[in-house]
Amino acid sequence: MPLSSILDVPESRRTAIARLAKEFVPGRHVVVTTHMNADGDACGSVAAAARLLAAQGLVPRIVNPTPWPAAFDFLLDEGVTNATGRGASAIMPLDLLLVLDVSDVKRLGNLASTVRTLKVPRLVVDHHVRTDEPAGDIILADTTACATGELLFDLAVTLGWEITTPIATALYTAILTDTGGFRFSNTSPRCHAVAAALLAAGVDPEAMYRRIYASVSLGRLHLLRDALDTLEVDADAGIAWIALPAEALDRHDVSAEDLDGIVEHPRSIAGTRLALFFRDLGHGKVKVSFRSTGDIDVNVFARRFGGGGHARAAGALLAGTLDNVRRTVVDAAREFVAQPASASGPEA
Repeated sequence: MPLSSILDVPESRRTAIARLAKEFVPGRHVVVTTHMNADGDACGSVAAAARLLAAQGLVPRIVNPTPWPAAFDFLLDEGVTNATGRGASAIMPLDLLLVLDVSDVKRLGNLASTVRTLKVPRLVVDHHVRTDEPAGDIILADTTACATGELLFDLAVTLGWEITTPIATALYTAILTDTGGFRFSNTSPRCHAVAAALLAAGVDPEAMYRRIYASVSLGRLHLLRDALDTLEVDADAGIAWIALPAEALDRHDVSAEDLDGIVEHPRSIAGTRLALFFRDLGHGKVKVSFRSTGDIDVNVFARRFGGGGHARAAGALLAGTLDNVRRTVVDAAREFVAQPASASGPEA
């Protein structure tokens, strides 16, 4: 693709953006939300969208199903706040709902049942594989986007909305984190071009690195130590996995956001095709994070357990004890990676 056209917004995205734009009527009260346990793409997208809509005369407020991660507090200020903690009642009243980085309404957690019954327009901007129950009716979705933040960038450009430095910082956060610092397979030439445009809008890349990757707590390092103590590797199958018990977060006085990136350590082992991270949530529930390299599509694998995500990164929530879930999933993983590429690869 010629460099001169790399930032051109694909026609399919423009068509979807035109449908969304009809709902952005000045004066409307808009609730902006995202999935449980919001990550960098979710938080960056939500913060950017709230600012973009406010600049167009709408009245946005952020209502997330779980607490806003402290690591991304820098994206909030007196003009962009969130109502997390007040439950579904915080959604009302509203004229419009904007759901970001969510392909399935169930990922809205305690907000899902309310969202299902809303009579106002429900908009979705997302880059995951679409499911049978999306969270809205008017959808801008494209799995080729490196992050939901990329799609919001396209929305702003297509509609001629100004991308100020705070908006650019939020969008850069979304793209930087969802590409693993521009290391993952979703890092496309266009992704770098969008990031360059955001840098031109005033983003400080060194400050962003310090905020996101170089400000960890001592408790997080202790948590990582405990996780690596459980490391197991099946070199013949190309599988590696780690686990944490339910009390680990309390023991080190850390939060769930401090788990971000831990699964990358087993994935980084030479020869690993599939990495697994098992986190005991207590009450008979275990969260499993899946990461892969090469020809393994973990979105396909996660669907076996009612989960999903991307080809290289997915997750699922399973019932059972930590030991039982770990044994079940690892056994299934050995079988899965042994299948021909056509059955376990991205084209499946």
